Order: sequence, then C-alpha cells, then structure tokens
Amino acid sequence: MLDTASHPHLPNRPGVGYKPQHFNAIMQDAGCVEWLEIHAENYMGDGGRPLAQLRHLAERFPVSVHGVGLSIGGEGLLDPGHLARLKHLVDWLNPASFSEHLAWSTHDAHFLNDLLPLPYTAATLDRVCTHITQVQDTLGRQMLLENPSTYLAFAASEMPETEFLARIAQRTGCGLLLDVNNVFVSATNQQTSPRDYIDAFPLSAVQEIHLGGHDEDQDDQGAPLLIDSHGTQVGDPVWDLYHYTIGVGGRRPTLIEWDNDVPDWDVLEAEARRAAALLARVTA
Repeated sequence: MLDTASHPHLPNRPGVGYKPQHFNAIMQDAGCVEWLEIHAENYMGDGGRPLAQLRHLAERFPVSVHGVGLSIGGEGLLDPGHLARLKHLVDWLNPASFSEHLAWSTHDAHFLNDLLPLPYTAATLDRVCTHITQVQDTLGRQMLLENPSTYLAFAASEMPETEFLARIAQRTGCGLLLDVNNVFVSATNQQTSPRDYIDAFPLSAVQEIHLGGHDEDQDDQGAPLLIDSHGTQVGDPVWDLYHYTIGVGGRRPTLIEWDNDVPDWDVLEAEARRAAALLARVTA
C-alpha cells in the first residue's frame, strides 16, 4: 500500500505553475494563490538559484511536482537515471503530489521534445500500468496521471480514453489529474462532446485539475483545430466546462497553467481568482 499520510496535501483552492520571474511577487503577496506547481525536469540539478528559491517557496506553499520526461507510455524501459533524479527531488522536497502525462516521448535512446498520444489497447494498458507501478514503487508515493490533448484518434484503439484511464487507476492505485483544457481541445478536434467525456470520466479518482489556454486554427477542411499552447488566458468555453466539472465532481485543487509568453504576476493571479470564484460556488 502506498504511503500518503506523511505527505502534505493540496488545498481545494487555486494554484499556479511557478515561474522564476514571479518569485519576488509571490513572496511579497501571492493573492488568492495557495499552492504552486513546478516542472520536475527544471529542478533535477544539484544547486544554484532555482533550488534555493524553491526551498523558500516550499516553506510557505504546498508544492506539486509535474513531470514531462518519464515517457510513461513509451515502449522501452523507463530511464533509470531520470527516475533516480526524480526520486532525489521528491525525497528532499516532499511535495504534495507528483504527476505525469499519459503519453510517450522516447524511442530507443532518443528523446522527443513532445508528448505523443497512444492507442488505447490491452497491450498499451499493460505497459502503462507496469511503468506507473515502477514509478510508484521507486518514489514510495502515489502518482497522478494526466489525460492528454489529442488531435486524432487511433483506429487501433479498443476502448475510449475515459475507460482506459479508469482501468489504469483501478489496476495501479494511481490518482488522476484532469486537464479540462485538454478535454475541450480533444473534443473540439475530434468533434465529440466535452461534457459527455466529463460524464464518463472516473471523477472519484481525480485529485487535481488543470486549466490552461489554447490557440485556435483550422484544419485543411476548414474545421476548427485547437492547439494546446499554454500561452494564453483560459478560454470562456473551458471555464464553462470547468464549472460543469466541479459541479458534478466536487471541488479539487485547481492549477492555472501558463508556460509560454508568460504574463506579469497580476494577470496570472487574476486567472486564479476566477477559479477561486467558481470553486466558492460549489458546496463541499
């Protein structure tokens, strides 16, 4: 059984993805922001200003660690060096949660700087579950798995994404991270209903929610094509879907992701305040 009692927990309140340019503003007045998230791969070194700032922040805020480089869905073995560096980070930081993506980013010895989709088959399910179990056993803690943003569907898939994620959570004991923007992007691109996806999602396993921005484009046939960019404010349709999600699933720790074209702190904090207002409308 995974140990969770010795780890801090995220409040059912807004958090933001931490960026170093916001350090002074956060330390002076974080506003409504009650927790922070970092990308694991940015803090796997041995020292320097990033780790020093992180230590100061961790004294004041619960911290969530979000990984982007494990390649949970990759066909090969997990990189033991990467996993060892990740363990070193979470051992000293003792974050409130650790999460990764349902995606792959490695092939043989090559690392691809992207999070690529998977076919939802029994073989893929076995592989992902094996990798998640290895991560959880190595870290000695539960991990959360995030639903991807997708632009196409695999003909080889044997089950819907929501069922695939539910089976993973049931078999491994991992939690789920529900990225509402990813749901809206994928549903728009594949011309499905985002609310139907939420209704089918195993919401009882969700321990964290992400909100982010996307860019709008068109495919070759003129149909809407959304790109998960994390470089703009959260769109109104995503806010509406988030309100629906917490209405049917209850309040969850909610993160504002903004990784590209990062704005001033007051813009990011305003996005967090909008999430706080919607969370306040939902009963416990």
